[in-house]
Amino acid sequence: MLCKEITYTGYDDIQRTEKFYFNLTKSEILEMNLTTPGGMGAMLTTIAEKKDVPDMINNFKKIILKSYGVKSPDGRRFMKSAEISKEFEETPAYDQLFMELVTNADAANAFIQGVMPADMQEEIKKANAVQALPTV
Repeated sequence: MLCKEITYTGYDDIQRTEKFYFNLTKSEILEMNLTTPGGMGAMLTTIAEKKDVPDMINNFKKIILKSYGVKSPDGRRFMKSAEISKEFEETPAYDQLFMELVTNADAANAFIQGVMPADMQEEIKKANAVQALPTV
């Protein structure tokens, strides 16, 4: 699980710093992998090789919103839903994070690795597909 502290100015012109949580489970990763032609790794490599910025942007948005959630007060659940994702997407914090990821390859790589389960992070490092992603 990735805890990302984001500082942003809200629509009320008040600057805030909040913690946001992102996580993908093994089953979510498997589902994304199986429903992506050639798998996620191949897709990321293709985007990097072709420098396909529109595709990269669409996929970052998908990964951010798929991984975003809210921890339950007792810490037993990580709640995700279309409504929770939409609420986050409508905040300036989402905009701040999105712009950081599409303009900074190191931040994008760290984010992708951070949302993966710990035991899968080593595999991601070996694949090294994200490091070559183009930035806007």
